Amino acid sequence: MKFSIILSVLIAGLVAGCTSTGPQSTTNSAGGYLLIANKGNHTLSVIDTVAGRQIAVVNEEGVTGHEVVASADGRLAFVPIFGNAGVGRPGTDGSVIRVIDIVEGTIADTIDFQRGVRPHCAVLGPKNGLLYVTTELENSIAVIDPKTLQILGSIPTGQPESHMLAITQDGKRGYTSNVGPGTVSVLDLEEKKVLNIIPVGGRAQRIALSVDDQWAFTADQTQPRLAVISTQTNGIAQWIEMPGIGYGTAPTPDGRWLIVALPKINKVGAIDLQTMKVGRTMDVPATPQEVLIRPDGAEAYVSCDASGKVAVIDLKNWTVRLIEAGPGADGLAWAKRD
Repeated sequence: MKFSIILSVLIAGLVAGCTSTGPQSTTNSAGGYLLIANKGNHTLSVIDTVAGRQIAVVNEEGVTGHEVVASADGRLAFVPIFGNAGVGRPGTDGSVIRVIDIVEGTIADTIDFQRGVRPHCAVLGPKNGLLYVTTELENSIAVIDPKTLQILGSIPTGQPESHMLAITQDGKRGYTSNVGPGTVSVLDLEEKKVLNIIPVGGRAQRIALSVDDQWAFTADQTQPRLAVISTQTNGIAQWIEMPGIGYGTAPTPDGRWLIVALPKINKVGAIDLQTMKVGRTMDVPATPQEVLIRPDGAEAYVSCDASGKVAVIDLKNWTVRLIEAGPGADGLAWAKRD
């Protein structure tokens, strides 16, 4: 089977004399590459954040991947192929996960569920290294061995439209945002069972954990507020008022800030986690979606869906620069390089 691979023009001088089609680790002193799932043309972008541009594009051969995660060694990307509609809407039901070799710039393999499950968010277990993937049509999380690519089993979420997943650092607990019901499911990943279901609002979207795992954050999609869930009580501890309805969130490694996308007002907010208030906002291109913090904490990356760009926020001086991505830029992942 032949796969279509689209390569963008590499920066002159950075890869002089290089014959490999994949990104070269010597070009990126930040120690990794930014991966972007582009919903608009069903591709995966590889971004050199130091050079500030896209260096490779791989066709996913499927409609369409919304999210992506990199393997622990940074060589592979796992892209669940969700389908051609939004969550809860009529459309095709994805049944596969593409396994992309980032170095070679090719589809290396495919994980096939053999049925439509709408796989969406993929997360690597921080302790066991297993791959956890939300499977919305089955109200569950699939558990996959990323080395053998075998589906090992599933964990029920107890709710439909379990869209996004966050896992505690000890690998024992999972939290899913369940879009239509407007709830969060608390999961025991070891016992493979639901511990609690927390009502949030009319609709919920995205979810993130604080760096100390004390709080889970998810945005109410009916009001401009963010739910702060205590992981000790598994209930809402408080609400954070925001200037617009929120979407993706991510904490800085020092635990000081929570960066939040505000798509309806084309801004990104920085929530001070000491005061639980929005401390500042920054203008970004249309429809910011997902937030990823670089592992060293120097920059935040925000995919801007309607513009096909990624906003790069310097977390020291709060300036914004832009990187071109693909149409419908959405899911983000960091692939480390040695």
